[in-house]
Amino acid sequence: MRPFREIAARLRAALWLIVAVAVIMASLVLIAGLSKTFALIGLVSFVASVLLLPRPDADQALAVALERPSAVARTASAMHVMADALPDPVIVLNPAGHVLFCNAPARGLFASLREGSHISSVIRTPEFLDAVAAAPERGRAVTVTYSERVPVGRRMAATVAPLTRGSERVGNILVLLRDLTEVERINQMRADFIANASHELRTPLASLRGFIETLQSSAKGDPGARERFLPIMAEQASRMTRLIDALLSLSRVEMNAHVAPSDLVDLNDVLHHAKDTLEPLAREMGFRFDVAHFPRPAIVRGDRDELVQVMQNLVQNAFKYGDRGGQVRIEAKHIPALGRQAGRYAIAIVDTGPGIAPEHLPRLTERFYRVDVASSREKGGTGLGLAIVKHILNRHRGELAIASKPGKGSTFTVMLNEARASHAERGAASG
Repeated sequence: MRPFREIAARLRAALWLIVAVAVIMASLVLIAGLSKTFALIGLVSFVASVLLLPRPDADQALAVALERPSAVARTASAMHVMADALPDPVIVLNPAGHVLFCNAPARGLFASLREGSHISSVIRTPEFLDAVAAAPERGRAVTVTYSERVPVGRRMAATVAPLTRGSERVGNILVLLRDLTEVERINQMRADFIANASHELRTPLASLRGFIETLQSSAKGDPGARERFLPIMAEQASRMTRLIDALLSLSRVEMNAHVAPSDLVDLNDVLHHAKDTLEPLAREMGFRFDVAHFPRPAIVRGDRDELVQVMQNLVQNAFKYGDRGGQVRIEAKHIPALGRQAGRYAIAIVDTGPGIAPEHLPRLTERFYRVDVASSREKGGTGLGLAIVKHILNRHRGELAIASKPGKGSTFTVMLNEARASHAERGAASG
């Protein structure tokens, strides 16, 4: 096909010369009596020379003309490959706003997005559509932030950039999208965390400051006031210490959240430790405390100290918010492997306390969330215990299930994956 295109291009380039030679030959035939055969041979020879003789400038122009479509195709193909490799949604539009190309993340973001459709079929925000319409004339990239409520609530940033060079005013338009929903949620959580931590520290600090000022002024020489105030001040100082310790513990866990623990731990050892350390507290608070164990070594990959903290936080919560004289028990159960699903160990902390209303259950693991703020502070709660449990289990690739009904107690179940370890490793873990 290419030789025919070259011949046609050469003929188009020399068309006026060929016409001129033909006119000259016809004139010679009519005026000078030149033989028609010789005239025809001369014209054919000229046309042949046009086609066969080398013409460097024309050949170079012809090569450029022939290569231009394939170069454009290669450029478009490379752009598509590059866009497909990006993790963010990318859409290429023509100057009228119709979709020329969209990568897989863009198709995942907008189920109805199709090549040939107008971009307004999936993004209807006026600011964004104005940016697309003005892109060719503007000649530079602009970022528009907008919110969507359907099909799901999300916050998006759209960068609209014209694919033109220099003073060009006509070209395609690149749209790069970025989901800001998670970033803004994390920023809001951080702001809430700082506000809550400040509030929790401000209350005992204000109390301490008030007592100190009283002892320095009106009650300076009053032994009775000193005896009354000092225990309260000590309790407020202890409250701040507990809060700071909990914040530091949560910070340590979050710092290592992306690193899964590699040590092998026998959960029976964790349960024995919980029983030994928490039994004195159970007797002091008047609870019956029963701890079950697994019938054989229960090996998981984990951090022993963090798993011990999980047990302590959950059992202490059961003591703290349960009814005195009640029962708290730890149940242990092995769930066998099923198909590709590895076996799991379930440890349930069951209490006979007042229970929790269903509307509170989804938020129990949020930082500083309390069902009853006044009761929690009175009993020494920081509002961080279950948040620490959640983050530790996330690091261990485990789960926390909560079941509770008002008046019927609560059950907090920890689920951990069974470790696949060699006999030597299992012996070291259980030894």
